[in-house]
Amino acid sequence: MVVHFTARQMDLTPDIKASCEKRLKSLEKLLGEVIEVDVILSVEKYRYKAEIHVKAKGTRLVVTEETHDLMSSLNLAFENMEKKVKKEREKFREKRRRKGRERKQFQPVAEREVDWRKIIRSGDYSAKPMPLEEAMLLFDLEKKDVFLFRKSGSEKWAVLYRRKDGNYGLIEPD
Repeated sequence: MVVHFTARQMDLTPDIKASCEKRLKSLEKLLGEVIEVDVILSVEKYRYKAEIHVKAKGTRLVVTEETHDLMSSLNLAFENMEKKVKKEREKFREKRRRKGRERKQFQPVAEREVDWRKIIRSGDYSAKPMPLEEAMLLFDLEKKDVFLFRKSGSEKWAVLYRRKDGNYGLIEPD
């Protein structure tokens, strides 16, 4: 890990440098392989500004904090960097998980198991024989899409259904 310290309008003391290096070691544990880190400290009037630029494998992260105290600026910047690193790691993990899910979803048809649909029994029929007019009345009262009934006189089954155009359809098997 290469660390560059830059101090603008101020002197960089050894204790500040040591505390930064200590916090960077903990960041390195989170990030893994860190290539380069730039720590930029500056002061403008009464404001202390701390910037941290991290170049790691595959990512670049930048955090800037500004307060009235140099150490609090540094602490806030390192805390925010840790949050960012954790968030990026979680994004990466989730991205890898999604790839696995997508692969499972788009398997060829031959490899997938055949889905058997459930059969749900319905009571949309009348066992007693009735004329077509009575069947239409029951069909309208029950607000069904399909109605099965026995025709009076012939004892054969017939199906009455509602068509998409709003009319009724009748199916009588031979």
